[in-house]
Amino acid sequence: MTRRIVIGTAALSMAVSLAACGKAGDDAESGSGGDSKTIGLLLPENKTTRYETFDRPIMEAKIKELCDDCEVKYNNAAQDTETQKKQFDALVTQGVKVIILDSVDYKATKSWVQQAEKKGVKVVAYDRLAEGPISAYVSYDNEKIGRLQGEGLVKALGAQAKESNVVMINGSPTDPNAPLFKKGAHSVLDTQVKKVVYEQDIPDWSSDEANKKMGAAIDSLGKSGFRGVYSANDGMAGGIITALAKQGVKVPVGGQDAELAGLQRILKGDQSFTIYKQIKPEAETTAEVAVRLLKGEKIDDLTPVKVDSLTGEFKGIPAKLYDAQVVTKENIASTIIADKVYRTTDICTAEYKAACEAAGIK
Repeated sequence: MTRRIVIGTAALSMAVSLAACGKAGDDAESGSGGDSKTIGLLLPENKTTRYETFDRPIMEAKIKELCDDCEVKYNNAAQDTETQKKQFDALVTQGVKVIILDSVDYKATKSWVQQAEKKGVKVVAYDRLAEGPISAYVSYDNEKIGRLQGEGLVKALGAQAKESNVVMINGSPTDPNAPLFKKGAHSVLDTQVKKVVYEQDIPDWSSDEANKKMGAAIDSLGKSGFRGVYSANDGMAGGIITALAKQGVKVPVGGQDAELAGLQRILKGDQSFTIYKQIKPEAETTAEVAVRLLKGEKIDDLTPVKVDSLTGEFKGIPAKLYDAQVVTKENIASTIIADKVYRTTDICTAEYKAACEAAGIK
């Protein structure tokens, strides 16, 4: 039943996204829409459940709260850079003056943002820092998140950590956060485990590709050739754990994003931990930054730090970076459930009822 619900939700999200794409295209062709009350919102993909379930509705609600006559023009790129470029260009053509951009490929955005700036369009980089003259950036301290992931895996390995070889399955090379997660994780693992013996970056954060690479790692290293797996997010962790189970291998596996399926795997004992990033403050701050920029107001109090783009070409971008935390079965109740990300009934379905009770979640 859980699987059918998840698939249904994904299908609905894709339908909504495709409908939104069609609308944006129609508007662009007619030249209609877009004024000083319109904010563009471009999200990168719908494989990861967070974007349609949390980020989009939270931002749309906050924008409406702060500016009741503002309109949000939304599109999801479904992990396609060219699609996102067309969506971005359409918003600029329509006269939208503020665009919230969570980029598919951060390197590709430089020329888009430069052209937008020439037309007086302000771009707020959300979650992923895009290249170009960005007006503001709201995300997390992503290198620190990588360190938390590394520390989580070391803790899961316990007394065996120093003698343990580990596998690293990293995120998409086109996502600017992925190398930061990797750098942070390496800063811990390179000194606290024996060796990283197999490492791969996974295009598009694909769980299927992560599954294949984990299978290849087992074939290369043998079933006893490693004692733990770093996974850059929960979606890929699912594919990794499936590959391990197929070969009868049981080792600690980490993740990130506190996805519902990841939390359930943690309770069941298949996944060791995830990283919980509070999406609501990130999304609401981004919405407030966008509304203020639309109104020509200052954002200094919302963006207290300055960051440079990953290439170093664009410097001093006003930013707000939030912290995150490791979540294990011991603190799911005091974090995820307490913050109302998911309800107990969402997590503790029939299949996971016993595991929830064992973890003190009722």
